[in-house]
Amino acid sequence: MAFSQWQLRKAQFNHEDALALQGYDPVAYFTQAKAVKGSEKFSINIDGLIYYCSSEQNKKLLEQNPATYEPQYGGWCAYAMGNTGEKVEINPETFKIVNNKLYVFYNAYFNNTLTDWNKNENGLKAKADTNWSNYLKK
Repeated sequence: MAFSQWQLRKAQFNHEDALALQGYDPVAYFTQAKAVKGSEKFSINIDGLIYYCSSEQNKKLLEQNPATYEPQYGGWCAYAMGNTGEKVEINPETFKIVNNKLYVFYNAYFNNTLTDWNKNENGLKAKADTNWSNYLKK
């Protein structure tokens, strides 16, 4: 039986009780070049996942084009997705924009995976793309 878009996102994407990016505003990464906590006041449901934005303007931008602003690999650590194919939690303040796409990373306990990602970005991205597409087929 094929999953609906909502079921697939609920099963495969990184969220806690449907809240994605730990409440950070996905648009702010692009418009302000930094991680900004969103507000429930500017929340939006994108195919079953809730995003908090930091302003009405950002909410409208996300609503108009969610694919532009949602993090890659369902919001899981990009490095881990490329290195081992695992879904690893992230620190939403550790991110990188590459070719207008948002990548988020694990960063705790003296292990900032963005540093490792930068050493082999192209190779890890290619592997992560393949690994994530396999998750979306499940």
